[in-house]
Amino acid sequence: MFRFGNPEYLYALIVIPVLFVLFVYFNRRRKKALREFGRPEILAPLMPGVSRSRPVWKFWLLCFALAFLIVGIARPQFGSKLQKMKRKGIEIIIALDVSNSMMAEDIQPNRLERAKMAISRLTERLSNDKIGLIVFAGDAYTQIPITTDYASAKLFLSAISTHIVPVQGTAIGAAIDLGIRSFTPDTESSKAMIIITDGENHEDDAVEMARLAAENNIVVHTIGMGLPQGGPIPLYNASGQKDFRRDKSGNVVVTKLDEKTLQQVAAAGNGKYIRANNTEVGINSLFDEINKLQKTELESRVYSDYNDQFIYFIVVALALVLIEFTILERKNKLLKNIRLFKKTA
Repeated sequence: MFRFGNPEYLYALIVIPVLFVLFVYFNRRRKKALREFGRPEILAPLMPGVSRSRPVWKFWLLCFALAFLIVGIARPQFGSKLQKMKRKGIEIIIALDVSNSMMAEDIQPNRLERAKMAISRLTERLSNDKIGLIVFAGDAYTQIPITTDYASAKLFLSAISTHIVPVQGTAIGAAIDLGIRSFTPDTESSKAMIIITDGENHEDDAVEMARLAAENNIVVHTIGMGLPQGGPIPLYNASGQKDFRRDKSGNVVVTKLDEKTLQQVAAAGNGKYIRANNTEVGINSLFDEINKLQKTELESRVYSDYNDQFIYFIVVALALVLIEFTILERKNKLLKNIRLFKKTA
């Protein structure tokens, strides 16, 4: 496992492109000033000690030295000891609807993006709990297995779109079934599932699957994404022009929130139903409810010891500075026949 002990220092790397721009700027000014005295090819014999390539090599050596120095200060580290840690927490699986209807913009910027932002904020509140993510449309797939790696969870979450599931539809029951099988087996930990969808279920018996989850001591909560009046599903062509999804008769399809189904699913799963709006999604309210569940010991593997590797980067930086120091900007009379920086034909 690799990490930086002080990653904030890596922002200093922005200095390097700034130095490059300044180097190019002053180099052009120097050439312009030289041309005021005459043509470069005529002035060259008058300046036999001047080298064009040496200042460039010196500049790049200093840039690389600076880069290695900054990385070294950021303290690169490798995990050297993997241990099993026991922490008290709960297991949460979020099932996110990625069907086309989740692109409706009755909730801004659209239902799917608003749900993703809420899930991302939820991961920032987690500490010792485990989280997993399932995506579903006409079928359900595991996007993130149950884990305590919240950074990876946020990374995978950002890549979710309506194209991630090839079969369209809204199979809430399949998502619950997969969720039941995705929790850590043979544990007595408290388990909760959050279904985030617009509720237009046409594929299976979601209520029966929620009842089965409750029998397995899994609480099923639902969040309704969408407003009662609904909204059209936008389509964008290659030039960015906006249209809306239409039925076979050419009428604009309006997708509406199916609150009745989601209320029934939550009731069968011994959970709560919350309707999202443009102010809040409601996932934080559900987390407060889930947090009341009894916390049990959860086992996870974490790196407990990290070895600093900064010394190697500092040594390379010092070596590059030493090399840069030994290269003179002007040609040495004693070494003028040694042309290290001249290309051979």
